Amino acid sequence: MPQPIVGIDLGGTNMQIGVVGGIGGEKGDKSGGGACPKVLGKAKKKTKADEGRDAVIERLVAGVSEACADAKVKVADLAAVGIGAPGAIDPGEGMVLEAVNLRWDNVPLAKILKDKLGVPVFLDNDVNAAVYGENRCGAGDNSRDLLGVWAGTGIGGGLILNGSLYYGTNWTAGEIGHMVAMPGSQPGTRTLEQNCSRTSVVDRLTDLILSNHKSIIPSLVNGDLSQIRSKIVAKAYDAKDELTVEVVNSAAELLGTCIGGVVTLLSLPRVVLGGGLTEALGQPFVDLVKKAARREAFPERCRQVKVVMTKLLDEAGVIGSALIAGDRLAGKTP
Repeated sequence: MPQPIVGIDLGGTNMQIGVVGGIGGEKGDKSGGGACPKVLGKAKKKTKADEGRDAVIERLVAGVSEACADAKVKVADLAAVGIGAPGAIDPGEGMVLEAVNLRWDNVPLAKILKDKLGVPVFLDNDVNAAVYGENRCGAGDNSRDLLGVWAGTGIGGGLILNGSLYYGTNWTAGEIGHMVAMPGSQPGTRTLEQNCSRTSVVDRLTDLILSNHKSIIPSLVNGDLSQIRSKIVAKAYDAKDELTVEVVNSAAELLGTCIGGVVTLLSLPRVVLGGGLTEALGQPFVDLVKKAARREAFPERCRQVKVVMTKLLDEAGVIGSALIAGDRLAGKTP
């Protein structure tokens, strides 16, 4: 029985930590050698990036201990820890180059965690990890070419080309959220992330409500607009609140339009959508993104691109990070 590996999905709002068992198949084997890996124990914490780097890292360490206790294993018995972090990552150096949502620059996260936990630590981008997990065990269906787009606190992306994660020369391939989607607009409102993330959707709804646009959202949060989360947006959307429908549909249209361009650029057959906003809004949101992507893709055969929602949900990043760590521990490239 192989030693368990901890997978961590570090997001701008939450961190998900899981002890994953059953990792150890050959690269390219969708199942990882039999059944897909199982999460044996979990911990979830708020990231609280505003408290600073060191506080976030201490919560990560505490979360690993909690997840291990939940799985009834010791930290010292782990084979490795895999962590997916937001932003631009250098996996070879184990370095967070720039994470906008965490306000981090050049943080040697893998080394810091290795020193604190006493086990090997492997770092990758959070959406790369989620996409890798989905492709091995979920909605990716073991595709050779795949784009994953995660809409949450920000917008992250990951690419699989020719069956492997594609990083590019500077390790930032797939970062669709930082593409300029609205070049003529004001600074701070130009990129895909600044228009289609959960943060941007909530900010836009808040501004419109404070400008006296009618919505049921204030009644859903007892008048405290700071409490608007993805689930509140989804509840208002499901209730056909006109303001929410307008804002969400606009975000889905722009997101799908940009995805359609990437599908054309790379001739991709499949796109997986995930992240807190996507998961809360569900299939109606995915269908809107798919419609826009298929409309904009070229030529006709690219318009048959499959656009699907995550199957692993909030375990995608945990399982994917653990799988990447298992591959790298074995000397394989994910």
